[in-house]
Amino acid sequence: MPHVLLIEDDAPVRDGMELVLRRHGYEVSAAATGEAALALLDGPGGEAVDIAVLDLMLPGLDGFEVCRRVRARTSRPTLPVIMLTARGDDTDVVRGLEAGADDYVVKPVTAPVLEARIRAALRRATPVAARDTYGGLVVDRAGLTVTKGGTPLALPPTELRLLLELSASPGQVFSREQLLRSVWDHDFLGDSRIVDAAVGRLRAKIEDVASRPRYVQTVRGFGYRFGPL
Repeated sequence: MPHVLLIEDDAPVRDGMELVLRRHGYEVSAAATGEAALALLDGPGGEAVDIAVLDLMLPGLDGFEVCRRVRARTSRPTLPVIMLTARGDDTDVVRGLEAGADDYVVKPVTAPVLEARIRAALRRATPVAARDTYGGLVVDRAGLTVTKGGTPLALPPTELRLLLELSASPGQVFSREQLLRSVWDHDFLGDSRIVDAAVGRLRAKIEDVASRPRYVQTVRGFGYRFGPL
């Protein structure tokens, strides 16, 4: 039974979402503030959390800062994070994605959409087979680990799934729409900003110089490809 950490300060919204998720078979821990959520993650039950659903507009620490702190934690830095925003505002969405969120949904969100996004995020964190080496970059598909020059890299599930998808077919060009379907499972409400933000975060970790990518390359007018190295 997947364990969801729901971080939402609006009590009626939080209670309603918790009820819906429990009815769909999820175990739910709820927090009204970012501070409470981080304390829960660092507490004895934190390792049981499989995914966080995070509202951006929180009292005290806002969702952007909470997401950044989750990504900076030494334990579970790859925890999947879906952010909730009250608006489809470009600035909020981009800031949230750049802070490390794997996906976003705009409130009010229907139960089927939220549950579908959670299932998709959890699938992206599921191990796949094989181990491949590309120059100094080693991708262990079975162990879901990536090393660069022998140094382990902490990649959140979406960035790892993106790397796995691109590197499985070196030289093949993938459109943003293809990546939305294969990495995010978005057959609806697709937004290419999610792809571009994830590519930017991935490059910052695996490339020697992010502005001159060797691994994840842009093919202007078409999308992205892995290599040629």
